[in-house]
Amino acid sequence: MKTSKIILYDEPTVPEIQLQRLKKFLTETFPVEIETRENIFQGLSKDISEKISGCRIFDLKKPFKKHAPSIEDLRIELENKDMSEREEMTLYDGFEFHNAITELIPMNENKRDTLHIIFTNKLTCTFDESDFRYHARALIGTNPTIISTTGIIEAPAKPKQYYLDLMTNFSEQKVEEIKKKYTGEFLEYHDSRISEITEGYLLQAIIYYETGEAFCDHRDCRLFNAHWQKDLFFSQLENKRFCKKHQEILNELKNQNQ
Repeated sequence: MKTSKIILYDEPTVPEIQLQRLKKFLTETFPVEIETRENIFQGLSKDISEKISGCRIFDLKKPFKKHAPSIEDLRIELENKDMSEREEMTLYDGFEFHNAITELIPMNENKRDTLHIIFTNKLTCTFDESDFRYHARALIGTNPTIISTTGIIEAPAKPKQYYLDLMTNFSEQKVEEIKKKYTGEFLEYHDSRISEITEGYLLQAIIYYETGEAFCDHRDCRLFNAHWQKDLFFSQLENKRFCKKHQEILNELKNQNQ
C-alpha cells in the first residue's frame, strides 16, 4: 500500500459514527497506522470560514459560481449545527469544499502516504453534466477524503412509494404518518446503523485512493455505489462482502505491507 497512515477526523454532531469503532475496524482490515482526531472545523479562522461559506450552492441546475459569503453564511459555518436541527438544508460544492479544507491539513502531513478522511455533517454535492444538475454525495474521494454524514442519509433514494405518498399529502401530520409508515426502510438522522454503513464508505475511499478505481457495479460488494437506500442496506448491512475482484485487490493491498 502507498498509504502508511490514515487519519480520521471526528464530526461531534453525529456521535453515531462511533469513531473509535471505525478505527478498530480499519486496524483489523488494513496493515497501516490509524489515528483519530477531533473535528477539523473547530476554531476556524475567518479566512477559512469565508472560503467554506463560499462553497455553498444556490442553484441546483447551474454549475458552481463563486460568490462572496454573506454574514448569514458565515454564521452557519460558525454554528456548525446538527443538520437535523436546521430549518433549511445547506448544500456545498464537493470539489470546492475539498479545495477549501485542504488548507487545514498541516504542510508536514500533506504527504502521499498519509490519507486524511474528514467526517462532516455538511451536505456535499457534485454537478452532473449529463443532466445538468447537482446531486448529493456521501463521498468525495480525494485527499483529504470527505465523508458527508448527511450525504449518507440524503444521497441514496428512499423507496419510490414513499415519494409518491408525499406528493399527495402535504400536511405536517400526514408527512409524519408517512415517515412512520416507512420506518426502518431508510436512514434517519441519529440512526444507530450509520456507523456500520460508514465502514463501506471508508473502504471505498481507501481503495479508491490506492487504486484509482471508483466503486463497484455489483450490488453484492461493499464497494457498490448504492443509489437506493435498500441497496445500501443490502451491501453494507446484510451482505457485507466483497465481490471476487475487489476481495483479490484487498488481499493484494494487505500483502504489500507485510
